[in-house]
Amino acid sequence: MPLTINVRHLEDKDIHLHGELAAAELELSDSDELVQPRQPLHYELTAHLAGQDVLISGKLETTLDCECARCLKPFTSPVTIPDWLLHLAADDPEKPALQDDVVDLTPYLREAILLEFPQHPLCDSRCAGLPRKADVDSRKKDGASQTPEASAWAALNKLKF
Repeated sequence: MPLTINVRHLEDKDIHLHGELAAAELELSDSDELVQPRQPLHYELTAHLAGQDVLISGKLETTLDCECARCLKPFTSPVTIPDWLLHLAADDPEKPALQDDVVDLTPYLREAILLEFPQHPLCDSRCAGLPRKADVDSRKKDGASQTPEASAWAALNKLKF
């Protein structure tokens, strides 16, 4: 069920919203292969009328299920937006579609969470990633000396200009 508010109710008093929105409602599952929002979004919001505009402020929290970009280890990443603010201007050409004086806040919540996705999720900042093939081979040789493999740049380094 999407999160909606009736703008006409704001004429009388501010509206306080708190609860959770299922992860499926946010429709973010196909956004990133390494980040999956499977936990519900918890919100505590206050909406009030400022002239003809609607201001919504509050706190958003969720937990993202991530996979490390280096070692592919699964981990969770908490997301907290303590001072989320949304301004819905009455004269905005891209203003939200009102249906019976009701505005759906779900697209705005989706955007806020999407912007908090880690771009390169890491389980730890010191994560070394998966072991390289050369490292695995050298461990198998039981300490025997091995010549390092030629790098792809070795031939270019030999060029004289």
